Amino acid sequence: MTLYHFTECGLDNVWLVNGYNEIDTAYGKAYSVTAADELLREIAIQVARKPGRLTGKEFRYLRVHMRLSQAAMAKVQGVSEQNVSLWERHGKIPKANDTLLRLYFLAHASGDESVRSAFDRIMTVERLVNQKIVATSGRKGWRFKVEEAKKDDDVAKASA
Repeated sequence: MTLYHFTECGLDNVWLVNGYNEIDTAYGKAYSVTAADELLREIAIQVARKPGRLTGKEFRYLRVHMRLSQAAMAKVQGVSEQNVSLWERHGKIPKANDTLLRLYFLAHASGDESVRSAFDRIMTVERLVNQKIVATSGRKGWRFKVEEAKKDDDVAKASA
């Protein structure tokens, strides 16, 4: 029996016994995974339930599965974005933060609407931080448009 090392999920410790097809192509072997979305969700649940501390890659896998940016995860965890980045790169996640992520993820995966709603609010705030409101005066009064802010946008300063 040949196991398939499923590194495409972003983790180094996932092997498939079956549920995949090996395809010969002009460029070599390719693999197709059956019900990939379901597999990825189940991998995330198994990662959240596993004994022992999460690795940095596992922490990132759960965060990404919940569709949270590093900045949003930092807010949820009560730490800096740099902390989250370091945990994901080096895997030295404090036990309390490891546990907190697992609890958030399992509540999210079970469909807990209060958790999903909280994450949606956090991500909305993240998106709003990077926007600017552009006001234009016209014959019918002011009109407003929200645009994506760029770091190099010039900001006109009002003189007193």
